[in-house]
Amino acid sequence: MPEFAPFLLTLKLAITTTLVLVIIGIPLAYWLSFRRSVLKVVVESVIGLPLVLPPSVLGFYLLLAFSPENSLGKWLDNYFDLRLVFTFQGLVVASVIYSLPFLIQSVQAGFRMIPSALIDASYTLGKSRFTTLVKVILPNMKTALITGCILAFAHTVGEFGVVLMIGGNIPHETRVISVAIYDEVQAMNYSTANLYSGILLLFSFVVLMGVYLTNYRLQKSFSQ
Repeated sequence: MPEFAPFLLTLKLAITTTLVLVIIGIPLAYWLSFRRSVLKVVVESVIGLPLVLPPSVLGFYLLLAFSPENSLGKWLDNYFDLRLVFTFQGLVVASVIYSLPFLIQSVQAGFRMIPSALIDASYTLGKSRFTTLVKVILPNMKTALITGCILAFAHTVGEFGVVLMIGGNIPHETRVISVAIYDEVQAMNYSTANLYSGILLLFSFVVLMGVYLTNYRLQKSFSQ
C-alpha cells in the first residue's frame, strides 16, 4: 500500500521554500538589477552555481558545511541549537540555495522590463525607493513574479540529489517524493514507483500549464 506522506512533506517543503525565496529573492534581485558593482558579478556567479553544478555536488558540500563536525555546523548547533543535517530545516536551507537562481532570474527579467521613465517619475514625485518598489515596480511585473514563484516551487518538488545528501531518508521528516521513488525502484516495487512518478509527472505538467496560462492572461490584460 503506497504512502502519501512523502507527497505532503514535499508540498510542505516546496511552499516553505517558495515563501523564503520571495522574502530574500526580491530584494536581492532588485539589488542585482539596479546596482553597478564588481561585487554584483561575484554574487550572480555564486547564485547561478546550482544551474551548472550537479545536485549531488552541491548537496555534498552543504552536508560538509552543515555537519556538526565542522565549524559552521558546530557554531549553529552550539549557539542557535540548529541542526541542518538530516532535518527538515536543513532541507529548507538546501532547497532555498538550490532553487534561488530560478526565482532570481525571473524577477531580474521583470525588473529589466520596467521602463526607467516610470521609475524616474516616481522619484520625481518624492517617492522613496521602497515605496517605488512596492507600489510602482512590483505591480507592473506580476508575470515575472508569478513565473519565478511557480518555477521555484516546481523545482523544489523535483529535487533529488540535494535533498538526499542533506536530508537522507527519514520517514515523515526528510523522505520527500523524489527520494521515495528512488527507494521503491531500489526495492523493485515498480508499481508503487510508477504510481508516484505518474502523480509527479501530472503535477509537473499542471504546473507548467499554469505558468504559460498565467503569462498568457497577464499579457493579454496588459495589451487591452
